[in-house]
Amino acid sequence: MSYIAERREDEKERRRGEILDAAEALYVGKGWEALTVDQVARSARLSRALVYVYFKDKEDLLFGIGERAMRLLRERFVAALATRQNGMDQIEAIGRAYIGYAHEFPHFFDFCSRFQSHSDSGAAGSEESNENACKLMGDQVLGTVVQAIHNGITDGSVRADIGDPRMFAMTLWAFTHGIIQLALIKGDDLARHGVATADFTDNAFVLIRRMAQGSPAT
Repeated sequence: MSYIAERREDEKERRRGEILDAAEALYVGKGWEALTVDQVARSARLSRALVYVYFKDKEDLLFGIGERAMRLLRERFVAALATRQNGMDQIEAIGRAYIGYAHEFPHFFDFCSRFQSHSDSGAAGSEESNENACKLMGDQVLGTVVQAIHNGITDGSVRADIGDPRMFAMTLWAFTHGIIQLALIKGDDLARHGVATADFTDNAFVLIRRMAQGSPAT
């Protein structure tokens, strides 16, 4: 690639990043439903037409932010996995990392909720599309959980009859995501029933261990 071509690519990536930065800041401040492409263009000090050069519509822009969200989540999961020795402990560390992520980046957690409810048309999209990039990064996030489960089966900390690790990883994802949503949205209701949010989430991990725990090799 020539120097001029490299400069053009660098400029495209910089401009794309500026658009995503503006959209993400608005996402944090206004919520996704209230955000418009016009607002993103004004915030990034670009024309609306130029934003559409990089992102075909608002949903495409959401997937651009979502790829960032999934990339960061994968980094948090990989770091959590590295802090524990056996698979069962790694599973819990990953779950607690997800809780911390949701509290630290509520707009990213909101994207995760939208991503889970997104209806896949099944149509083959461009390999370079924002939606495909987001899905691929999501697969890597799930793969980190699958790795922890495999580690647990190997070292005996996870039951050998737990079933397909990918299926179990998806079940854990759904379970943990629901627990976080309830803790974030229904904290007052939990308190009304005399349940502290921290105790609620701790109990969820106790249940996961009771369901999945084996006898670690010594």
